[in-house]
Amino acid sequence: MLERVIGLDVGDRWLGVALSDPMGIIARPLLIIERKDELTDAETVAQLIRRYAAGKVVVGLPRLLTGVAGSQAERVQHFARRLAAISDAPVLFQDERFSTADAKDIMKANRKRKKGFITERDDAVAAAVILQDWLDENRPRAEVG
Repeated sequence: MLERVIGLDVGDRWLGVALSDPMGIIARPLLIIERKDELTDAETVAQLIRRYAAGKVVVGLPRLLTGVAGSQAERVQHFARRLAAISDAPVLFQDERFSTADAKDIMKANRKRKKGFITERDDAVAAAVILQDWLDENRPRAEVG
């Protein structure tokens, strides 16, 4: 792959950002952005895309447990369209139904292993879970034979 990928967990108040390694194998939490307005937030992400030379952006799409896209998914898709309009990087979606729960589990495990490990928000960890899921699902498969 040889390009970094940015992952986003888009909420109403916070925007979690994750970044892959240059090989596109491992995702890690990068930062959390407090939301201002859609254009400002999209411009901030576009700056991160340029800064890290990301070739793609993966946005977590919140679906209901039934798989249906609800009103929050519509807001996320609107933000993604805004970001795509001001960025050269393709904006893709990844189902994020369980990313926040997975992020909380990861953070709990880290608290148990590291005394004093304190993280107030899980948005960047959730973005890393979303991005890691996408990286794993889209990794080129080795040919057998």
